[in-house]
Amino acid sequence: MEEKNNKITNLADYRPGKLQLNPGIIIFAVIFVYLIICIIMYFNTKHIVGYEVVEGSLSVPNVYEGIAIRDETVYNCNGTGYINYFARESEHVACGDLIYTLDSSGKIAEMMEAQAEDVLFSDRDLSDIKNDLIHFQNSFDGKEFEQVYDFKAQIDGMTMKLSNYNMLSNINTVLGSSADNVSFQYSPASGVVVYGIDGYEDLSPDRVTKEVFGEERKAKTQLEANQLVSGEDKAFKLLQSENWSIVIPMEKARAMELLEEEYVEVKFLKNQYTSWAKVSVLDNADGTYLQLDFTNSMITFATDRYIDLEILYRQEKGLKVPNSAIAEQEFFLIPVEYRQDNGAGGTTGTFLREAYNEEGELVTKKVEAKIYYADEEHYYVDTSNFSIGDHICMLDSSQKLQISKVGTLIGVYNINKGYADFTSITIMYSNEEYSVVKSNTTYGLSEYDYIVLDADTVNVDDFIYE
Repeated sequence: MEEKNNKITNLADYRPGKLQLNPGIIIFAVIFVYLIICIIMYFNTKHIVGYEVVEGSLSVPNVYEGIAIRDETVYNCNGTGYINYFARESEHVACGDLIYTLDSSGKIAEMMEAQAEDVLFSDRDLSDIKNDLIHFQNSFDGKEFEQVYDFKAQIDGMTMKLSNYNMLSNINTVLGSSADNVSFQYSPASGVVVYGIDGYEDLSPDRVTKEVFGEERKAKTQLEANQLVSGEDKAFKLLQSENWSIVIPMEKARAMELLEEEYVEVKFLKNQYTSWAKVSVLDNADGTYLQLDFTNSMITFATDRYIDLEILYRQEKGLKVPNSAIAEQEFFLIPVEYRQDNGAGGTTGTFLREAYNEEGELVTKKVEAKIYYADEEHYYVDTSNFSIGDHICMLDSSQKLQISKVGTLIGVYNINKGYADFTSITIMYSNEEYSVVKSNTTYGLSEYDYIVLDADTVNVDDFIYE
């Protein structure tokens, strides 16, 4: 029996738990740690973002709802009977003009009902109705469907009054001897006649509150013809002055800004007409209100208590910059007479500063300093060129001045040259996000300059890396 030769192979000992270092694992670990560090640095580093300055203006909300305050007198019915109006609503009547009739027999009401279908409206009547329909269509809000019923009552009343006007013009001929039962009521004064009562006739500007603009505002009562009335019922009201006001609730700061204008131009949204109003500010019981005083257009809005309007406040164009880009910086104030180059202009000025040399001798040295802004008395210069307590000398004089005054400028960081260069700005007006500043000033911005979008991400003279 042959023996089989068994070949024995030596195997290295395997020791559990011993780490086997692999170059690939080491490289991967290094890359992973590097990525983690880069991510952490990215989220902890302020990123500099540029913004191109362009010309523009700010969109300021200028549309408001105001309440009309007028010289209004309400008159009660002068007797009992069926009332029928003769004067057209929203028209001017003279003292002694016929306003309405009171018919104690009711015959006029019967006549009106019998002839209602035969009444023909004039072109002017139809034009008035058409204008009201167009205005309602443009202003209708589907969320407030009750406006439909108010408008229906308004049109019904208007057509009834127009119908009555056309038929009552021949009242004496139609009634004959029955005219003795009709009482004719005439206007006690001149003014604009209105047949709607809302309870705000005695309201004065200083008593306006937010309640009159809320959901609990008083409803308007439209006085209708051919109704049986008594002496306690309202007959009509008369607006006797062309001077009237609109009062608007408004934030204090905005109201004071408009007050500085004294007069503002207003556009009425109802008909797109414009008019000028005198501005005043009211500090009423529950807040600030803007009062706009008019000397015309009252008759156009005689039947409207609440009026939508737009204040056409001046909107000067300038350079539009984000508010996030605006920063403040301190500068030394140096009187203009201490400039050595005679104020020749430009953004760099020469000043003569006293200093001690290496030998301890007091000498004067010319310093070229960047000027960031100038007014009639001072230059605003960079603080890196001087120190508090330094002395500067006046041109062609032995007079000296110790630097001590510091001023603050508002500006942005211009990055046209690759570093953060502070540039002063003059803000004309602002909103929550943007400001409009003057363009092409001596020390300011120009259109298409690049600035830092977030001023908190840089310091002065920081280099900007693309």
